[in-house]
Amino acid sequence: MKRKTWLLIVSFFLIFSTPVQASVPEEVIAVGKAVGIDVQCSGLMVVSFSDDSPAKDSGLHRGDLIIKVDGQPVEDPATLRSLLQNKPQVTLTALRQNQEQNFWVHTRQTGDVSLIGANVRSEMAGIGTITYYDPATAVFGALGHGITDSSTSKLFPVRDGFICKASVTHVEKGTAGTPGVLQGAFDSSVPLGSVTQNTASGIFGTLSAPPDGEFVPVCTRDQVTTGPAEILCNVEGDQVEHFDIKITRLYPLDDGTGRNMMIEVTDSRLLSITGGIVQGMSGSPILQNGNLVGAVTHVLISDPTTGYGIFIDNMLKTAA
Repeated sequence: MKRKTWLLIVSFFLIFSTPVQASVPEEVIAVGKAVGIDVQCSGLMVVSFSDDSPAKDSGLHRGDLIIKVDGQPVEDPATLRSLLQNKPQVTLTALRQNQEQNFWVHTRQTGDVSLIGANVRSEMAGIGTITYYDPATAVFGALGHGITDSSTSKLFPVRDGFICKASVTHVEKGTAGTPGVLQGAFDSSVPLGSVTQNTASGIFGTLSAPPDGEFVPVCTRDQVTTGPAEILCNVEGDQVEHFDIKITRLYPLDDGTGRNMMIEVTDSRLLSITGGIVQGMSGSPILQNGNLVGAVTHVLISDPTTGYGIFIDNMLKTAA
């Protein structure tokens, strides 16, 4: 058993088409459960270069996505090493801003190994929180923000992935200047569902079975108000609990960052456990008057009791 610790319409003959609005559910299951998340890249993301890097000299940039070597598809580092072997020069095909570009790279020989002087990433894994599940479609939404590569700050281009059961084993409390983190273990041998989208509004996919949770109505952004609210989150073992917060400010204009509302943790028990909002709580559902209004997304580094949330209708519209 493997364990790990730790987002053209063409009109002929003057016939015009009216866009169809995506259907957003009126009720969903609010989940709040921490899960293991493992996603694979649709290629190899360049995250850094070594000194005197042949790849960098060829014009490759951090964040570029290598998809082919001499015309052969590549999706993992082992394949890249194999395709480079014993070749003094290769043609790398990479995606940059969704456009394919070719780069001619002179490899550097170290013993019997051919190198291009680039560090690449093909997979990311960690712990996050499921926000909601829609029983009508089996679709879930989680995190409330995208999975980004820490080296490049770019959205990780997901080819496929899965979520699996996790248990929170330890909480590193947040303090001013140092964000806290949920630590735990997850079993990747038994997936709960698949990840199909990684977007600025969260990750989305389908679950193989409905999760435990609370059936709640969904609020649109114009129904959200400042004042008392709650979050559902999993900060001990696998138990999901309610904790008090306050919505202190609303930001009606959506800038695509997942910062639609400012929230403050007021629950004394949650403050004693986590110090406020910590990494791993992203995606925790925000409830107000029994309705799902959003999800936790970010923490203020200078004040871990304060953070941000995304409106739930942004997540639901993205998933649809």
